[in-house]
Amino acid sequence: QVQLVESGGGSVQAGGSLRLSCTASQFTYGYYWMGWFRQAPGKEREVVASISPAAAIRKYADFAKDRFTITRDNAKNVYLQMNSLKPEDTGLYYCAANPGSSSDDYKTWPYWGQGTQVTVSS
Repeated sequence: QVQLVESGGGSVQAGGSLRLSCTASQFTYGYYWMGWFRQAPGKEREVVASISPAAAIRKYADFAKDRFTITRDNAKNVYLQMNSLKPEDTGLYYCAANPGSSSDDYKTWPYWGQGTQVTVSS
């Protein structure tokens, strides 16, 4: 079964950086879209960024453009580099996998990790 394990979360001050990692296993990683989502307390889960199987296409939420970068490697790792972090970036960040096309709707992504907490203080 698909396994996704996130790491790299933590607490930083506003303006700081974090690099999230997601290690995938037990599926044909090279054929899947990979994505990062986040969920703040009391809010719905939202897309942050996604990357196509061959990394040719990268999509970002408006709030992530120019600050966050999604990448993937052939060793089944997906990364989210987050710079210039803001307090509103605080939340639980999830890695997700999708064998179909990318979508901003988290409900269409079938596979999820457990999440890693990101806390940004002002």
